[in-house]
Amino acid sequence: MLDHVGSTIRVRPSGRALGADIEGADLANLTDADFAVLRQAWLDHLVIRLRGVDIDDPTHVALSRRFGELDFNPGTRLTGKVYVEGIPEIVKISNIVENGKPVGELGAGEADWHTDMCFVDTPPSASLLRSLEIPAAGGDTSYLNMEAAYAALPEALKARVAGRSIKHDAVYVSSGKQRPGTVAPASGDIRDIAGAVHPIVRTHPETGRPSLYLGKRSNAYVLGLEVADSERLLDALWAHVLGGDFIWTQQWRLGDMLIWDNRCTMHRREAFESTERRLLHRCVVKGQKPV
Repeated sequence: MLDHVGSTIRVRPSGRALGADIEGADLANLTDADFAVLRQAWLDHLVIRLRGVDIDDPTHVALSRRFGELDFNPGTRLTGKVYVEGIPEIVKISNIVENGKPVGELGAGEADWHTDMCFVDTPPSASLLRSLEIPAAGGDTSYLNMEAAYAALPEALKARVAGRSIKHDAVYVSSGKQRPGTVAPASGDIRDIAGAVHPIVRTHPETGRPSLYLGKRSNAYVLGLEVADSERLLDALWAHVLGGDFIWTQQWRLGDMLIWDNRCTMHRREAFESTERRLLHRCVVKGQKPV
């Protein structure tokens, strides 16, 4: 555990490839000194967790704004109006259905490994996710340290990805559902699919550290390669990332808040029983175009 002079906050690293618990933070009355420690812990550990958080939605928004300008998740178009009434900065992540309509996004199924909104030109820098209702079991969220994954990449594979970019599919979500307002390529060729293009290796705009930026596996394409060669390269990268010791898993408790750096991590969520209720509130902070 690390104590910081001039701050009430203590940082307890997870002991895994990423992640740290933040203790002693009063989020409703966070001083500049305390926030500086909180933010530095986020940059150092990529994912930080605060347990027993008891704040309201306006405080959640205010804290999120201290990380930067807030983004409005384009994913809200998938299920309609899923943000908090009167507070569009907060999106609901939930499987709850009321009056025949989902109150939030994602449902109860598994969410495969991904980086949030990799398919747009400027993906977000941070997400702040807070639990209000959780199931008795399941729904765990795991995170990948993509900086450590890049550092451990074999030199031959590093050489293969140097200077290359991936087109990230903007047409389909991870479940295979087509996003409203998008058009699938008539050719059926993934090279023709719409989506943002980002470098496979990106440099963190604040720390300067390099990391892999893979987005999500489905319909990804490495520019300039034949499709079969692109698939082989992506398979090798994903096998490396998922086969190493780069993961930390969050087992949710009521009142948990997770803050992660979307620029250098990926995450996934386990499925849970659809009869169980799960509700989390999320704010998203705008980011920069990956370089």
